[in-house]
Amino acid sequence: MKKIILLFFLLFFFKASSQTSDTLVLKNNDILVGEIKIMNKGIVQIETDYSKDDFKLEWKYVKSIGSDRIHIINLTNGVLLNGKISKLKAPNKCEITDVETQTKSIIDLSDIVYIKPVNESFWDRLDASFDVGIKLAKAQNLQQITANVNLGYTGKRWYGTAMYKHLQSIQDDSDPIRRIDSELSYVHLLPKDYFIPLSVTTLSNTEQDIDLRVISKAGYGKYLMHSNKKYWGVASGLSFNHERYTDTSEPNKSLELFIGTDLNLYDIGDFSIQSKVTVFPSITESKRVRTDFSLDTKYDLPLDFFIKLSFVYNYDNKPKPGASKDDYVFQTTFGWKLD
Repeated sequence: MKKIILLFFLLFFFKASSQTSDTLVLKNNDILVGEIKIMNKGIVQIETDYSKDDFKLEWKYVKSIGSDRIHIINLTNGVLLNGKISKLKAPNKCEITDVETQTKSIIDLSDIVYIKPVNESFWDRLDASFDVGIKLAKAQNLQQITANVNLGYTGKRWYGTAMYKHLQSIQDDSDPIRRIDSELSYVHLLPKDYFIPLSVTTLSNTEQDIDLRVISKAGYGKYLMHSNKKYWGVASGLSFNHERYTDTSEPNKSLELFIGTDLNLYDIGDFSIQSKVTVFPSITESKRVRTDFSLDTKYDLPLDFFIKLSFVYNYDNKPKPGASKDDYVFQTTFGWKLD
């Protein structure tokens, strides 16, 4: 029995001691040893045994990296690699061995825009954030609440997102105001920074008498810029619009083209800015054009809290008779994110 316990202990010790660690060497020659959780948007996150919280530091301050684990690696030229990272004596460079082709490539660290271990758990692949804003006033008993929820999940060559936004305003001697936005999206990444976007979005809007609008989109896109400071993507394709207006029994259905662009800036200190514009020229409804625009500015606070300023605008040149052609929302919220 003692021999079995001793053998078990030795096997456990051997397994624990044989586990490899990731290594980061900074430009000031500091060395961090642990497990890289992710490198994205110019920030690398590493977990160590000697710290309570994960370290987060700017990728531009790393001069060497090594890891025996397999990672998903995305380069500025759109190349996707699935391999191990080896340190080199030359600063600001590394060697990546692709596990699929066994080819080795020497890469400048500045050309790497994304690193993610492929053997991470579900929770390590999940991103989430929640923010809320509340406004109360004695005048006319004003009560207003806004709430936003965002979820994201990253796979080997794809990522998915889910979004929900809710605005509710009640005031004496005035009709209630309500706006609900939601979106489910899937993006499949292709070589050379091309991608296939699929999404389903919904909108409920009292200003434009929209009881429910459901838009299903499928297209093809490309990242024109993809670096550790920013990304800019464009996409186009087809969308199907199924909408039901308030006090209207029959839904309106139409086929549309869509042309969209997404710009994200995140190397500006604790600020990040994301702007999206999508234009929907209708195919089946003569001369109808819709436009969706959003702008989110976020300021990061300690402990993963943040303050966000958001602006959303919708335009329809042929709305329901008697309804407004456009609607906009400007809001300030306070939230928390899970990284």
